[in-house]
Amino acid sequence: MGKKKDKKSQLLSTDVTISDNRKANFEYFLEDKLEVGIVLTGTEVKSLRHGQCGLQESHVAAKKGELWLWNAHIPEYQQAGPQQQHAPRRPRKLLLNAKQRDKMMGAVNRDGYTIVPTRIYFNTKGLAKLEIALAKGKKEYDKRETIKQRDWDRQKSRVLRNEKE
Repeated sequence: MGKKKDKKSQLLSTDVTISDNRKANFEYFLEDKLEVGIVLTGTEVKSLRHGQCGLQESHVAAKKGELWLWNAHIPEYQQAGPQQQHAPRRPRKLLLNAKQRDKMMGAVNRDGYTIVPTRIYFNTKGLAKLEIALAKGKKEYDKRETIKQRDWDRQKSRVLRNEKE
């Protein structure tokens, strides 16, 4: 007889990345990274514990002096009833202190930076955290250079791996 799967083992616990925004590394030069809290409902946290989240088309913007995460997709929690469900793409408030918020918003207003969400994860205390970064957009030739560098690194590692064998 096979062993029963423990429900707890299927859930994500601490120090686990739930979702990465890999496209952000390709589209932007990421400079100053910051860990911030995020205001979530109970069903959103449960969906995140199951590893369900998408940051690909999301962005961070200011609204009434606060920073908000827009267009991040956290799917509905299937086990909850229809009255308890959340909107999957609702705006979510970010929690950071005033000094950090002013620094980020100042860089956006003065220097033309963009605030990009890079990953969402659970920290060591089990709290959902969002990593955001100040970013400058890449030009087309910068993106081509990134592709060339990535291909060169891949070929180099392939050659080194073959030499060891």
